[in-house]
Amino acid sequence: MDSLTDSRSQLAMMLTLADSRLPVGGHVHSGGVEQAVADRIIVDADSLSVFLRRRVLTTGLVAASIAAAVADGTLDVPAAQCETDARTPSAAARRASLAQGRGMLRLARRLWQHAEWDEHVPRTHQPVITGAVGRVCRLSGFHTALILAYTTMSGAATAGQRLLALDPADVAVVIADLGVECERVAAAAAVGLADLSDPTFDVFAERHERREMPLFMS
Repeated sequence: MDSLTDSRSQLAMMLTLADSRLPVGGHVHSGGVEQAVADRIIVDADSLSVFLRRRVLTTGLVAASIAAAVADGTLDVPAAQCETDARTPSAAARRASLAQGRGMLRLARRLWQHAEWDEHVPRTHQPVITGAVGRVCRLSGFHTALILAYTTMSGAATAGQRLLALDPADVAVVIADLGVECERVAAAAAVGLADLSDPTFDVFAERHERREMPLFMS
């Protein structure tokens, strides 16, 4: 594969993973947005932007750092699963990550049938399988982290748009404005594992799991 073809395949991979229609995207998981809307923490595009920025800079950074380490080969899959468990205090959040991981694994097995995915069975966290996909596609840790940081933000933004019936243009502006934050997070994630925690998101995850007939899985 020449460098031009390789570059195009990496770009296509990034765009594919960033698509909110995937099993890891906004049509399935809200990333805490549904509970935040119910609790009146998010009421409009501005408060959605504040929520998303906080999420990207905390849980997004942690997940992106694990994905980057797996993509770069500095952390193997079993260790990455343990590191993700240790950095996800909420049991509900862990279950959501594993559910998204299963969705990503289904996609990976169909797109890259030649690759070995046995280490991700019977359970795999979303950042771990994302990092493994990045490695298969020869993406750098930075670019893999950027994908995960972006999907952390864009999927939740899509959920906010649906839940609050926001103007899609307003949400698009929010996503665009947070692009710089996603790049900063990816750069930090590529340096080493992050261990930040935000109890607010743990509370949202636990409260959401106890909701009656939620619209989203998390």
